[in-house]
Amino acid sequence: MKNLEEAIAAGEPLMQQAMDALRRYHEARDSLTSAEEVERLRLEAESLFEAVQEYRFRVLGGPTHPLH
Repeated sequence: MKNLEEAIAAGEPLMQQAMDALRRYHEARDSLTSAEEVERLRLEAESLFEAVQEYRFRVLGGPTHPLH
């Protein structure tokens, strides 16, 4: 079980990036930021959360998408 814990812990920086991106998106959405920038931040957050999900699926041995 320790290897699984280590693998999940190794993904924590990616999760932190995703959380930070989501925070930036929400802050931009609630401010006078341009619609284009808000959309860019939304896509960035979405992409990072998808990467977190893919990483966790791989760690847990679940179904994944090809890496190409």
